[in-house]
Amino acid sequence: MNKQLYTNTGVLTWLVIRQDRIRLTIWLAAFIVANLLVANAFSTLYPAQAERQAMAETMMNPAITAMVGPAYGLDNYTVGVMLAHEMLLLTAVVVGVMNILLVARHTRAEEEDGRVELIRALPTGRLSNVASTLFVFVGTNVLLALLVAGSLVMLGIESIDVAGSMLYGASLGVTGIFFAGLTAVFAQLSESGRGTVGLGMAVLLIAYMVRAIGDVSSETLSMFSPFGWIVRTETFVNNYWWPVFATLGISLILMGTAFYLNGIRDMEAGFLPAKAGKKQASRMLLSPIGLAVRLQRTGIISWAIAMFVLGASYGSVLGDLESFFAENEMMQQLLNPASGVSLTEQFMTMLMAVLAMISTIPAMMFLLKLKGEEGKGRAAHLLVRSVSRVRLLGSFLALALAGGWVMLSLAALGLGVVGNAVMEEGIALGTFYQSAMVYLPAMWVMLGLAVLLLGWAPRATVVSWLYLVYSFIVVYMGGLFQFNEWVVNLSPFGHVPELPVEEVSWMSLLGLTGVAMLLLVAGVVGYRKRDIQGG
Repeated sequence: MNKQLYTNTGVLTWLVIRQDRIRLTIWLAAFIVANLLVANAFSTLYPAQAERQAMAETMMNPAITAMVGPAYGLDNYTVGVMLAHEMLLLTAVVVGVMNILLVARHTRAEEEDGRVELIRALPTGRLSNVASTLFVFVGTNVLLALLVAGSLVMLGIESIDVAGSMLYGASLGVTGIFFAGLTAVFAQLSESGRGTVGLGMAVLLIAYMVRAIGDVSSETLSMFSPFGWIVRTETFVNNYWWPVFATLGISLILMGTAFYLNGIRDMEAGFLPAKAGKKQASRMLLSPIGLAVRLQRTGIISWAIAMFVLGASYGSVLGDLESFFAENEMMQQLLNPASGVSLTEQFMTMLMAVLAMISTIPAMMFLLKLKGEEGKGRAAHLLVRSVSRVRLLGSFLALALAGGWVMLSLAALGLGVVGNAVMEEGIALGTFYQSAMVYLPAMWVMLGLAVLLLGWAPRATVVSWLYLVYSFIVVYMGGLFQFNEWVVNLSPFGHVPELPVEEVSWMSLLGLTGVAMLLLVAGVVGYRKRDIQGG
């Protein structure tokens, strides 16, 4: 091995740690606190074995399997099994997102902005930047595994033992290492940081959907996804370690590939070069809205496909639900059957809430792209020309509003089309669409909060993401954790009527729309007044 390729890797490692010390602290603390709160909530809410066994009956249906993985340990459904079955996969997905965002930030994004070239002009090795990035984030994931495992053991819950806790933490850590290595490879393939993140997120979503479909229909298909391996550790029951070692092995191959590709490519080049642009710009680029669409064209297409496929994957399990509900008294009690509405339609409302909140993610990304453009000084370059601040912000907001509607529509369409294809007695496609569209005002409130922060406190826009995470927890898992009604109502999604089970509450929808308008107006006022970075 040529040591000159890694010259001053240690110095760059400390630089990466220095840059991300706050981010990493927040991420690690969030994972630890979330898992401790959930474990403690399960222990408090379901102290008796009979209560846990009753909950176990609700886990044996294809829709739950598609969401969190195959059920296991149902004959003795302990707190540890509940935690691993219902939280491991969802937490692993978020760990993957963390690694994609942070590794892309320190590899291709740094190179795209010219900082890697400046570093390479100093006495550093050709592979030092990639090596330092991977060293930091492999270490971060190992630390995550140890902290999560140690904190779970310290809870002192009988069913959460040391062996299971170590496997739980290792499963999260190795998932993070896998996506760190994968993103490092994509950083060599793509010519932009945006492309690197897009490829990473696309693979993550595909891996989740392949696992979901495979867990319901074919275990062999599920084995083509890293998430399909992780959910088969059967933590706190059989404690299988082979998925961890297999994932780690693939991760090492990915990291070796990243080093090789980085060593043979030219600076700022990618193995998937962007196609040559047109000699003359299209008329669309003469307007801010056209520029906003062009900048995020790949992301828009990728998210559109992903949302339709995600809706379709959930729709594929609807055919088995009616017979399952008919045989499961516990599930009937949980859903509290309403007259004139099938149990499948009632369960559909929960699926639609999840799809609506996921559809909010790309909408917020389309809007907050403006913050990234401002950080790189490109927004100020536009504003010195004949483009007003309101027009610039309004263009990205219009894309976010339209994009959110498109994503939600495609998710509902995928759910309805595939669901009707597998159900004996179908549900009108209009019913699916109406149950989705009532979530638009809640989405507008989330976008309104993002605009407000963008206008008055752009550095605090992460609060809008945290609020979305909060909404997901209290709405999706509210029944499981038995949250008080006021806790759920703090989220805009908690005020949305669940069609077709409930009647349309126009007061709630108009109230959400009014709140969204107030937030938007306040945000626009702030954006007009504050200093623009780079201006």
